[in-house]
Amino acid sequence: MCRIVVAASCAAFAAGPAPAEPRVALSGYNADIGQSSISGISSGGFMAVQFGTAWSSVIRGVGVVAGGPFWCAQADANDAFDAFSLPFINATGLCMSGKPLADLNKFIGKADAKSASGDIDSLQGLSRQKVYVFHGYNDDKVAESVTDATVAFYRHYLGEPNRGNLYYQAAIGAGHSLVVAKDPHSGGPNDCNVTASPFIDACGYDQAGIILQHIYGALNAPNRGQLSGMVKRFDQSIYTDPRDPSPLSLADSGYLFVPRECEDGAACRVHIALHGCLQDAGEIDQRFIDETGYNAWADTNRLIVLYPQTAVSWYLPYNPLACWDLWGYVDQNDSYVTKSGSQIRTIKAMLDALTSRGTPGAAPAPATGAAPTAATVVDTSDNGADLVWTPLAGAATYRVWRAGADGQFEAVGDTASPGFADSDLSQRSAYRWRVTAVVNGVEGPPSVEVAATTRAAPPACDRPGSCPIDK
Repeated sequence: MCRIVVAASCAAFAAGPAPAEPRVALSGYNADIGQSSISGISSGGFMAVQFGTAWSSVIRGVGVVAGGPFWCAQADANDAFDAFSLPFINATGLCMSGKPLADLNKFIGKADAKSASGDIDSLQGLSRQKVYVFHGYNDDKVAESVTDATVAFYRHYLGEPNRGNLYYQAAIGAGHSLVVAKDPHSGGPNDCNVTASPFIDACGYDQAGIILQHIYGALNAPNRGQLSGMVKRFDQSIYTDPRDPSPLSLADSGYLFVPRECEDGAACRVHIALHGCLQDAGEIDQRFIDETGYNAWADTNRLIVLYPQTAVSWYLPYNPLACWDLWGYVDQNDSYVTKSGSQIRTIKAMLDALTSRGTPGAAPAPATGAAPTAATVVDTSDNGADLVWTPLAGAATYRVWRAGADGQFEAVGDTASPGFADSDLSQRSAYRWRVTAVVNGVEGPPSVEVAATTRAAPPACDRPGSCPIDK
């Protein structure tokens, strides 16, 4: 006999089980997989490095916010002898506040070995990637020594000829967060020096836009109004199959932003944006998807943004903060940094689905005798500047020229991509740049001159979170 308070449940039981909701898969778009990129914060930053290294043949660029180098936690199958405690200790110690730079040769050695065995792509792919690394000097969770190690790892593979591919920003007073363009006094999400949920800090710094332009070159201005595209939810279990998402510490659903033009069949590109610990939708709803700024840039630049989602797991695997797998907690061996790693394999399956209708476009006629356009400095640090421009058809090489405030221009580097991270500059100093393009072996005229002044060096401060922010 059913009581009144459970009458509806009893009626449902009597009528039989409700039909299962249909599984929503990702659609295929006209997106070239070789133009894909990835970025992430905190554990998402570690995963961005892991994924971008494992699949360097298809990942054009990587953005690393408060993330460490490849194989930082040093998990291996031999760790079964200590109940897999050492990688967790490394992940929460060495890889957060320790000195991972001392183990750089181990990280490079592991990458070399995994590449030689075919478990990850050839590391030649890293030499062409565009890399952005960020450390907020009020970050009290991940130390600057950790991001220093990330920079050193990439510098090793980029080499001197491609040094302009890497930009390191460590002169912003952010806490442990992804940083957005809102003014610090505009009412949120968090003030610039804060480390707290939702781990999005208002520093007047458009991190999403800087990352995307560092990777792709000058982009159209973001859409700050009503977006033409839309956010979609999809079933992640389709891409973990035959396993369920929960043993991989992944959520049932992930998210996707698709501009209207991409829905209509235009040629587009895919960027994968990875949240950090305690930033999954189960913890902060859609705030990482809606408030970090990626969608505004994507909407006007034919960029599809994939937002995979982790989930809290309290037992097998133990992942109480919904972090991405940076210590091998799923399979408990070193596969977590390879193509066969459970989470890497899942994200790649999503990327394959999104790019399944990609078609190579016809190469435009070379623009012989033309100058690069839309050159601009998208960011400065205390010792560097990030310069981007619009790609020029047929350009094999771009040459970057720099001058002081009143000095003569001198060539400072060549690059194959429409962007260059200048380095070894003086703090609080004014500089000017021009760019030329080499098309069919002929160097063309210079771009319009652009100028910028570098930032001040971070203040001396032993207590991140309370360090003063330069105005």
